Amino acid sequence: MPSSWIVTRSTLDGDKRYLVRYRLGGRESTQRYAGSFRTRADALERRRWVDGELAAMRVPDLSTLHHEPTQTTTLSDAAAAYRASRIDIAEATRVNIGTALNLILGVLGAERRVERFRAQEIADAVSQLHANGYKRETIRKAVTHLACVFDFAGVEPNPVRDKLRVRLPRGEIREPEPPNAEHVAAVYRLLPSKHRLALLWLDWSGARVSSIDTILVGDYDEPRRRIRLRAATSKTGRALWVDLPDVLAEALEQTLPPREDRDPDARVFASSGADSIRTSIAKACRAAGIPLWSPHDLRHRRFSLLHRQGRTWAEIGALVGQRSLKVTSDTYTHVLVDGRELDYGALLSSR
Repeated sequence: MPSSWIVTRSTLDGDKRYLVRYRLGGRESTQRYAGSFRTRADALERRRWVDGELAAMRVPDLSTLHHEPTQTTTLSDAAAAYRASRIDIAEATRVNIGTALNLILGVLGAERRVERFRAQEIADAVSQLHANGYKRETIRKAVTHLACVFDFAGVEPNPVRDKLRVRLPRGEIREPEPPNAEHVAAVYRLLPSKHRLALLWLDWSGARVSSIDTILVGDYDEPRRRIRLRAATSKTGRALWVDLPDVLAEALEQTLPPREDRDPDARVFASSGADSIRTSIAKACRAAGIPLWSPHDLRHRRFSLLHRQGRTWAEIGALVGQRSLKVTSDTYTHVLVDGRELDYGALLSSR
């Protein structure tokens, strides 16, 4: 049956707005917008009017009422305010959100007021990104975060959430193709020396490439020869210990100052970095004439190696910090033909 209700939202300035919504039918019918107000009393008055129209079996017509003040926030300002409000996420995630938003804002025109955008414009922007060669997943992230920006700005109805007009392009299933031992070794030999130990760490641990920037000297447990991935820097929000083989632990210890001079807050891989090693690996792949792979492909490689070694999916998830065991098992069961481990000793002695 028809119904109406009030939703409370926070504005960009931290004030409250009271939004009136209604349905012409039961739960299966579409929610409709009936106004946004600064006080609950005004919202209750509008709701009573909506209820009266519904009781008279009429569709509430907002055009018969006085015009409400329009918003003046630009899409660019709304996006910046939304990113600043996300105190619940890591800084790396905030950067990724900014990258995704910049992609679609560059097509839409970020200096227009948020309430002026229509669903067809969002759909046209998606089509433009697809025509420019962006992958479905990249576009999906941009659209998802854009919808959150409009929600945060209090725009009703949200044009991004119009499922009839805003659709994502059809995606193709891409099976991961992690590098084999020969290809990783070839890249290792062509990398600048400052990245080599970091590369072996990523290959052994299956850790995300961001770990290169976040692992500190204080995270290395020398007696047990293991490295801690802190909960605060982990994407899963859980801490994790990674045991190192002796040859890799010895190579790591050689890069550290004497124990009495070590700064626990210094970075372990101080001379390397996530962005620079990613670039260097791509250059080395081209120089070696082998298929291009990224640092994250080493994480895929470790999943597959652990599976080939007979580890259960629960063990693999615990060892590499993977959140979804179903995704892990569905994706990495058959992607690696070559199950050889790298000979770390031979590679380190060749430096």
